[in-house]
Amino acid sequence: MTALKAGDIERFISNPPANGAAILIYGPDTGLVSERAAELVNKASEGNEDPFSLAKIDASEIASDHDRLIDEALTIPLFGGRRIIWVKDAGGKNLTAPVTALLKVSDNPSLVVIEAGDLKKGTGLRKLFEQDKKAYAVPCYSDTGRDIDHLIDQETRAANLSISREARAALHALLGADRMASRGELKKLCLYAMQKERIDSDDVEAIIGDASAFEMSELIDSAAVGDLQTLDHGLERLAAQGSNASIIAGQALKHFQWLHRMRAELDRGKNAQQIIDSQRPPVFFKRKTTITRQLMIWSSEDLGKALDRLQTTTKVSRLNAGLGTPVLSETLLTLGRVAKARGNSRR
Repeated sequence: MTALKAGDIERFISNPPANGAAILIYGPDTGLVSERAAELVNKASEGNEDPFSLAKIDASEIASDHDRLIDEALTIPLFGGRRIIWVKDAGGKNLTAPVTALLKVSDNPSLVVIEAGDLKKGTGLRKLFEQDKKAYAVPCYSDTGRDIDHLIDQETRAANLSISREARAALHALLGADRMASRGELKKLCLYAMQKERIDSDDVEAIIGDASAFEMSELIDSAAVGDLQTLDHGLERLAAQGSNASIIAGQALKHFQWLHRMRAELDRGKNAQQIIDSQRPPVFFKRKTTITRQLMIWSSEDLGKALDRLQTTTKVSRLNAGLGTPVLSETLLTLGRVAKARGNSRR
């Protein structure tokens, strides 16, 4: 079958196939891939008390032994019930042969869940699953504004906390590139505000506003306005702290996509302030000035080029962690130089 639509994914995860099936969970948001795989396996395991019915296997083991996947899938559980095979870290591993053999089994009794990273359409595992009528492909892309709101609501409700509009807007500027990282930050925030009834923007700044806010907000903003001094300092911190370059690259891509949409409205004759004030979720009040400046610096043509560069950077940083930081640094410095030059020419 083709990849599940966004609106169908949550229902599918909460109600997985009752019999044997093969499911591929993939996408650029590795945190969301892991979260959805865990949710699906936990849901499928409900009511099964046999600890041996679940087999967790690293994809490298299957890549080196092509018979392993079939052997595991066809193993009959000692105490009955359905066996679940959870294959982790399949991104970059050549599993075409063992998965092809699995999909040819007409009466596979096991539920096979495979975790993978960002897979190109029409190739490898993604092609196998999307073309097989009995298989399921679950894509995991970076959270939208609605997804982030849902995540915020989940964590604050669980902690019996409310959240101010300003704090919610601040979180939107910091979260969204990686589901697992976003949820972790929210849990820290709720723990910090546990003795309060309401989370406000000061709480966000106190907990997420140190390293995360710098990497996810100040670093990107400094590149977008051409503040090379702040950008240099931020890149030094990025390298020293060993921060996840792929998450920051994804957030930078998301930010410039947002600028591109707003710039299109500006080109159609709308007022810059009206455009920013109309954003939903609202722009965090402390960022309105710098976002307005970015909107005036970047033309639609320049933003298109920036998006091409950021898409390549995001892909490289996800596929090769060792190259992530230097490639991201070079890209942000390039964007910073462009912004500085454009800003100077428009004064």
